[in-house]
Amino acid sequence: MLHDLSIFLLPALMIVAATTDIMAYRIPNWLTILIAILFFPMALLTHMPLAEFGSHLLAGVILFFVGYALFAVGLFGGGDSKLMAAAGLWFGTSQTLPFLVMTALAGGLLAAGVMAWSVFMVMWDFHDPVAGTEIDKKVRKLKPKLPYGFAFAVGAILAFPHTWWMNVG
Repeated sequence: MLHDLSIFLLPALMIVAATTDIMAYRIPNWLTILIAILFFPMALLTHMPLAEFGSHLLAGVILFFVGYALFAVGLFGGGDSKLMAAAGLWFGTSQTLPFLVMTALAGGLLAAGVMAWSVFMVMWDFHDPVAGTEIDKKVRKLKPKLPYGFAFAVGAILAFPHTWWMNVG
């Protein structure tokens, strides 16, 4: 039962984060805090070894500072930065890189899809017909929002099967 809970919590909460980000372009603070806080009782209840616990804390701290830097230069939203750090607690240093790689791949596909959809919508804008170079100008001005919480959820779900949590029990 405890093993099932330990492998259910993070993926389920990341799906909630993705859903809220897709629907409102916002990841609620309470959700990020919940993801971070639930790591601690789960680590205690599953008897996570102290060295492993330290590895997970280190990953969370590192991702907090990386996320803060990405937020400071305008590449991430604040919610994305906090979500990355909270999820990092669940991955530890051994699985942080796979988590980030999967997230980056999912984010790239998400960005390509959102951009393609945005271009499609500009091309088929019948309320404001345009021709030739005017379409090019509209497409160049596009800067669609990305619900990057979705990419974090995909990255977490794909990387999670290789974490310490899968061997609990």
